[in-house]
Amino acid sequence: MSEGTMQRRAQRDQREDQRVKRLARVLVCAAVVPVMLVAAGCSSDSGSDDGKDKAAKASASASASPSPTVRAAAYGTLPESCKVLPKKTLEDLVPKAKSGKEGASDDVATRASCSWSSLDNNGVKGSQFRWLNVSLLRFESDVTRGPGDELAKEYYDKQVRDAQAVEGAQKTEAEPLAGTGDEATAVRYDLKKKEGTFKQQTVVVRVENVVVTLDYNGAGLAGDKTPSADDLMKDAQKAAKEAVAAVTKANDEGAGAGESSGSPSEAGSPSASGADSETESASKASAKG
Repeated sequence: MSEGTMQRRAQRDQREDQRVKRLARVLVCAAVVPVMLVAAGCSSDSGSDDGKDKAAKASASASASPSPTVRAAAYGTLPESCKVLPKKTLEDLVPKAKSGKEGASDDVATRASCSWSSLDNNGVKGSQFRWLNVSLLRFESDVTRGPGDELAKEYYDKQVRDAQAVEGAQKTEAEPLAGTGDEATAVRYDLKKKEGTFKQQTVVVRVENVVVTLDYNGAGLAGDKTPSADDLMKDAQKAAKEAVAAVTKANDEGAGAGESSGSPSEAGSPSASGADSETESASKASAKG
């Protein structure tokens, strides 16, 4: 074999070795890249699963949190305001009243009132005047404001305070009453006007989530004698008990009890302004009497 031939073969073998080495390097890199991709993919999937798990746990935790609730109100309706008192009682307290005058209300199942006026005119011997008003206010349970009976309790306390703070009232007295609703207070005072002295009796009663306010006053006009405050109070207390009984009966006869509210009630939760407006109207009517 010639020297030139041997040299060419040696060069050819060298080039062949270089091709083999390059091919080996390519194969090694090709093998490493999929492993890296797989590892990266596994890492990414793991993070994604962790995120899903955390979201699922957060959702489960939120679902497990109970919704806010409040104790249901006992009474869900009110009786007709002008029918809360028996006919016999009206004949005794306001004998000359032809019919009751129902007060304005945007929801009679929540707030209602009725008033009666009686004037027994005896000519030159004078006259006997009587005025009677019954106001009913019902409170719904509300998650933001509290149970209906507690809301009624707050309003009851306010009514009692207001009855003892009437402008121009004289000889004001207040006493708790037993056996009438869940709690009751009787307030009496005198109001002197140019027509005569008016003997005012106010009985405020709370029964469950309803507040009943009964106002009854009398006066002897044109020289007639002033009625007995004790007699008027006795009649007022009797009428208040009958009004409370009417509230209980209205709810026992299928009107239904109030339901637990998971959200603020609109029609069922009387506003302070609405309640105060009704009380103010009753006070004005009494003063006019």
